[in-house]
Order: sequence, then structure tokens, then C-alpha cells
Amino acid sequence: MSAAPAPEPREPKPALVFDDPLDQQSSDDTDRGWGERPDGGGAADLKRFLDEKPPHHL
Repeated sequence: MSAAPAPEPREPKPALVFDDPLDQQSSDDTDRGWGERPDGGGAADLKRFLDEKPPHHL
């Protein structure tokens, strides 16, 4: 008789979470990522203004 190989340890299965998903804040609930730019002072504001100015406002 041959001995059966020892079973390898398995990773635990992910647990089911029954929390209310509406109680958690999503990334859409924050202002992060809505077009803000790093602060750079007056010169950066002027560059942004000139970059975003529509062509008919020349």
C-alpha cells in the first residue's frame, strides 16, 4: 500500500459580505479627479486659461 500524498493547504474562500453598498462612499462621491490641476500660481492659471479658451474667443 502506498501512502496518499498529504493534501496541500488551500487558500480560504472569499467571504460573502452582506453590507449595504450604499453606506460606503464611492470615488464618484468625492471631488477627486474632476478636473482639478495641481496648484501652480498665477502663471499656471493663465496657461490653463489660454489652453482651455475656445478658438472663437481669440
